Amino acid sequence: MSEQQNLDPVTFEVLKNSFITSVDQMAEQILRTCYSFVIYNRDFSSALHDAEGNSAAQGNQDIAVHVGTLHFTCKDVIRAFDGDMHPGDVYAINDPYAGGTHFNDVRLIRPIFVDGRIIAFSQSNGHWSDLGGSVPGSFDVAAKEMFKEGMRITPIRLFDKGRFCKDVAHLIASNTRDPASIIGDIHAQAQATQVCEREILRLVGKYGEGTVKQGLGAVQDYVERAMRQRIAALPDGEWETQDFIDRDPAGNEGMIPIKVKLTIKGDRAIYDFTGSHPTIGSIYNSAFGATFSAVAAGMKTFFPDLPLNSGFYRVFEIIAPEGSIVDAKWPVAVTGFLMPFEKIMNAIYEIWSKIIPERAIACAFNLEYLLTGGRDARAAEKPIFMFYDWLPGGWGGRNGMDGCNVTTACFGTGLMAQPVEGQERANPILTTEFEVLTDSAGPGKWRGGAGVMKTSRMLEAENTVISYICDRERAIVWGIEGGLPSMPHGLTLTREKTGRKEWLGATFSDVAIEAGDIFSRPTAGGGGFGDPLERDAQRVLADVIDDYVSVERAAKDYGVVIHPVDPEICAYEIDAAATVALRRQIRAERLGWLETDPAEISARFKAGEIDALDAVRRHAVILDWDTGDLLPVSTEQFRDMYRKRSAACWQ
Repeated sequence: MSEQQNLDPVTFEVLKNSFITSVDQMAEQILRTCYSFVIYNRDFSSALHDAEGNSAAQGNQDIAVHVGTLHFTCKDVIRAFDGDMHPGDVYAINDPYAGGTHFNDVRLIRPIFVDGRIIAFSQSNGHWSDLGGSVPGSFDVAAKEMFKEGMRITPIRLFDKGRFCKDVAHLIASNTRDPASIIGDIHAQAQATQVCEREILRLVGKYGEGTVKQGLGAVQDYVERAMRQRIAALPDGEWETQDFIDRDPAGNEGMIPIKVKLTIKGDRAIYDFTGSHPTIGSIYNSAFGATFSAVAAGMKTFFPDLPLNSGFYRVFEIIAPEGSIVDAKWPVAVTGFLMPFEKIMNAIYEIWSKIIPERAIACAFNLEYLLTGGRDARAAEKPIFMFYDWLPGGWGGRNGMDGCNVTTACFGTGLMAQPVEGQERANPILTTEFEVLTDSAGPGKWRGGAGVMKTSRMLEAENTVISYICDRERAIVWGIEGGLPSMPHGLTLTREKTGRKEWLGATFSDVAIEAGDIFSRPTAGGGGFGDPLERDAQRVLADVIDDYVSVERAAKDYGVVIHPVDPEICAYEIDAAATVALRRQIRAERLGWLETDPAEISARFKAGEIDALDAVRRHAVILDWDTGDLLPVSTEQFRDMYRKRSAACWQ
């Protein structure tokens, strides 16, 4: 904790909120001036830092994945240009090995001067839709090293004393598939940092340089004190769990473990990732900065009332084995870091749910990225188009409350679901289906939130490829305290020429598609919380009426027998006696379902006797969802998790 002269409470509160407002004003500037549709849909974050680069303020809608990394990149710029910074300078960096996330997240950083002295830094981070590399969108899941991922930008100067370094900016933009948007976004982000600068200088003019500098330190000290007090009030102890990445495409069958142990000692929290898997042969690795951010975001979820700044970061320590999937080193590929990121967040959710059970929450769905690029044949010049899409899904059931339906991922709740009208205007793609997906929510006493299904048709385009960056096809979204899992992720492609459906799964890149081809993908719901047989039957009935749950799965998952009276007017009725009998039967048999030979489940799936939800929710068996072949190692891992999180809590 820094030594700061105390500010009077009123001035402190005014400055604390003014700092946050200055960052929110940066966001408003970005929204009004950005060129990229991706950034316009809020895949960006901003920050205000003190003179040492420590984060003093984040915005109210900044997305979780960025906020814990921005101080690292600010400090790296300070190291690179120490003694050579001037008013009007703006620097750029996207280096994940220096504390960033992935190459697409490009940060612009401006030093803020008063009378020749740096008192603060403003930073604007935006996800550029393409940074070059081997595939449109720069997400090549087969990349093992960064050289296929795009351009790594170590600290460079983009504005020199206010002069735009056009040659440097155009060198960067010319190595992407969308140079015009890149140049536009550079100016938008640079102007955003200037908006923050003006606000900080206004505060200096009103309160004085010394008071503002004190405020920048005091807001961090305030958060640190508050967090230390709250942690100290908790019992000391150790808690541990693990989650999984679906696979190593370059390795053998079996899920990739990420192990997390939390130790609370006094007023400190220690997160130990010892035992996590070494880096894998794809982009699904996380450098330390992204892992740090996942820890911060996961823990901060349980303390939502405090502002987020570097004071929060001072109260925890991270032990991450070098060369592991949570501490990848150059040149290991890390563009898909968001997959381990969300596993870390959900593992931390589970741990803190044990410590603060009144805020408990089950696993949330996994963010997915769909990237399609090629030549837009609707225009005579056939320009390059970049369709970069993500979907909302379901969050986990909570202690006393159902999970949130159709919500952006825990990766970044500030993200917006992209409007299909804007997508169709900019890309030769037509959306034919976008709706809440029945039975996607993990069953529980408090069910998970529901996911969605989105289907799109390729229109007039040439030389087009599609990539899908996702997970939870095998490490399926899980429930806690007796709750059940959700459903597998994965994309299905229907070829117009043959009419044949191809299950491509949750991880692939650079698949050629043609005009008329249809691609469809669901997002999972959240995991269930509590035994689904304890859910009020009237709530199950309401879920059936709302199309969150089908009549069939109401019986299979909840043991509630519902008869349709007139589905056209949503008229259904519960068979109370049959429900009592069915729930008694399920209680008697469900532990035995977990002991069924997985090979038998595979055979029954292939024969069409059971579906994927039966395999996952009743038998905890993981299959190749295209062929039905058993994945024995993944099944063993998934069953182990299922027994601990679900079956162990059944009465």
